Amino acid sequence: MGWSIGILVIKSVCVFAASSDAAKATWGDASTRLGQQIAEAGLELVYGAGKVGLMGCVAEGVHARGGTVIGVIPERLNVPALTYLSCDELIVTQTMSERKALMTERSQAFVILPGGFGTLEELFEVLVLKQLGYHDKPIVFLNLDGAFDSLMACFADMVDTDRVKEDQCDLFTVATTPEAVMEALTQYQAPIVSGKWTEAETSP
Repeated sequence: MGWSIGILVIKSVCVFAASSDAAKATWGDASTRLGQQIAEAGLELVYGAGKVGLMGCVAEGVHARGGTVIGVIPERLNVPALTYLSCDELIVTQTMSERKALMTERSQAFVILPGGFGTLEELFEVLVLKQLGYHDKPIVFLNLDGAFDSLMACFADMVDTDRVKEDQCDLFTVATTPEAVMEALTQYQAPIVSGKWTEAETSP
């Protein structure tokens, strides 16, 4: 199963999210609901195989609606206290870099939930890959309770100071509810944005 959006077929959605139970309880509820909606849409979940934090909530939500969960985790983090052993497919990698590469390869869309340094590191890799033309997959933030407002303000400042071109902020979408995330995926049209460099900068 999957969604056909133009020439893009979405069969699986990668979710980056907090791996700590310290996240707000309301964020956990929304993450569970997102997982349920991913499963109800007939899509697979690809994620970091965690059983704690928002990561665990999303996976449990998918399974609550009979969906499929694909977990990818580096060997160093593959311990019973962290790993969601109920994954339908559990892939153990040697390194974090291998983990990210596999998650990107196995997914046709990315959803970013609130999280810490690891979540942001994963986000920026797929965002830069899209900026440079390595993929054209949707990237959607689930901005729960304004969790990403400060990051969006940082992006706006980068535009204002000419570090990022304004239209490159079209590389991602911001939603505030799980329902809006799913709507953004169904309505996705690949943006046409300017290149990272000007013609003058790339001329020999």
